[in-house]
Amino acid sequence: MSARLDSAQPYVLGLFRVVLGLLFAVHGAASLFGVLGGAMGTGGSIPSGTWPGWYAAVIQLVAGALVLLGLGTRGAALIASGSMAYAYFDVHQRVALWPIQNGGEMSVLFCWAFLLLVFTGSGAFGLDRLLSRRTAATRRPAAEQTPIAA
Repeated sequence: MSARLDSAQPYVLGLFRVVLGLLFAVHGAASLFGVLGGAMGTGGSIPSGTWPGWYAAVIQLVAGALVLLGLGTRGAALIASGSMAYAYFDVHQRVALWPIQNGGEMSVLFCWAFLLLVFTGSGAFGLDRLLSRRTAATRRPAAEQTPIAA
């Protein structure tokens, strides 16, 4: 049973990455463009350049799209994780210590989920994996390369 589950791991990780990236990107799009309920469910958008909300929404949209595509997954996930850690400690923890008390559950979940992707990579279906295969196929093995004379 464990071997079957292990063989499915890259595919499940890829699906996890796609869903996580989509949710994060949609959250940023809602805040920036007022779609899907808008910022904080009010139907509006965050005014351009407002600190930290507008910048957080840009990070959410861009990093979420990159993670969704699996392009630069580790770097985008690191930035997304850091932005959610900042959101939790700067915005939510001022209210109360525990996420259940201060409304910071989503920030904590996004933070840890993106941190997981920093260490696991994109899994299956990611452009990272496709691009790394292409570059590996175009490189010649070291034994075939001609030595440089000094």
